[in-house]
Order: sequence, then C-alpha cells, then structure tokens
Amino acid sequence: MKIVRVKDLEGTDRDVEFNAGRSVRILLEKDNMGFSLHKTIIKKGTYHWHYKNHLESCYCIYGHGWITDLNTNISYEIFPDTTYVLNNHDKHKFTATEDTILMSVFNPPVTGNEIHQEDGSYKLTTKN
Repeated sequence: MKIVRVKDLEGTDRDVEFNAGRSVRILLEKDNMGFSLHKTIIKKGTYHWHYKNHLESCYCIYGHGWITDLNTNISYEIFPDTTYVLNNHDKHKFTATEDTILMSVFNPPVTGNEIHQEDGSYKLTTKN
C-alpha cells in the first residue's frame, strides 16, 4: 500500500508547469500501476491537444469548460462530476471558461518528464 499526498509533491519534479497550467503527477510509470494519475490545473483559455501516443480520461473536480472533438466539431460541457474519455487518441481542444481542475489518467503511463509537443501530444517514452 502507498499513500500519496499532492501537497507533498508540490514544488518537486512531479509538479510540472506547462503552457495551459500545471500538472501534479501523482503516479508515474515507475510506480508500476499501469497508468499515470495527475491533478491538472488548467488556466482559463483555449488549448489544443492530441494525445496520439496515450489514452486519457479526465474527471472534473472544479471549474467549467468545453471539450471539442476536432474530428466532428461536437462540443461537450465539462463541469464538476463530469468525466471525458479520449479513447481514440482524439484530436481535441479544451476551453476553460474559468480555471478548471481535472484528475487525469494516462495509459500508457507517463514517466514524468513529458511536456506537450507542437502537435499537442506527449512523446512516448518509457523508463522501465
């Protein structure tokens, strides 16, 4: 059993600033869970992402926004207790109408050093 507290990760190498906000990486590949878990704080604004190397699911715990599937141009409202699942490496944009906090799960798990590339993806890396 393992206990992880976000406050203990703040200010460490698991607390990663990126173009849209901040990602506290609670579980990484090296934790051997088969996925990574992140507390992601998205700043108000619109951001384009395309996780072509990872599947992602996000559960909203705070804030408000819209996710738009860029293949269909259909938008879905995101607010607390809403989950969106990018199960087809979906090209998407996220519009945070206010700062929004998501719990994000990635498969395969990230190693912790990933940042968004120009195309909105994370490079596929493994340490194990």
